[in-house]
Amino acid sequence: MRTLKLHFSEDALPTLDTFLKRTKEARVFRRTQAVRAVVTGQRLQTVSDTLHFTYSALRKWVHRFATQGTQGLVDRPRSGRPPKVTCALEQHLNRLIDQDPLEHGSLYSQWSCRELATVLAQQTGVQLGRESVRGVLKKTR
Repeated sequence: MRTLKLHFSEDALPTLDTFLKRTKEARVFRRTQAVRAVVTGQRLQTVSDTLHFTYSALRKWVHRFATQGTQGLVDRPRSGRPPKVTCALEQHLNRLIDQDPLEHGSLYSQWSCRELATVLAQQTGVQLGRESVRGVLKKTR
C-alpha cells in the first residue's frame, strides 16, 4: 500500500460537516463520513475496515475530495439510454388527461392507458406503451 500524501485545507472539516448536514443520499453521506474520518487523521485502513469500504474505494473518494472538494463525493452521471418520457411529454399527457376522450375519437368516456398512448403517439409522434403511460400517471397523480 502506498501512503496517501494529500494535504487538506483548514476549512476541510467545516466543509465536510456542512455537507453532511445537507446531503440526503445515503451513499454520499457514507462517503462523506469516511472522508471526514480520514481528514481528522485516522488511517485509511482503519476507516475502511470500520466503515466497510474497500481500501481502494476509500482512497479514491479521499483523493477526489482533495482535488474536487465536496463535488467529488457526489455520484457522476451514468451513461445509458436517455428517458423516453421527457418533461414536455409529461405535461402534454397531463393536458390530454383533462380533455374528454370522446373528442379524440374514443368509444368510451374515460381514458384508458392504451387510449392515452395511442392519442399521444398521434399528436407527438412518440410511441409509448401503456405501462409507460401508467407510470407517468402514477407519478403525477
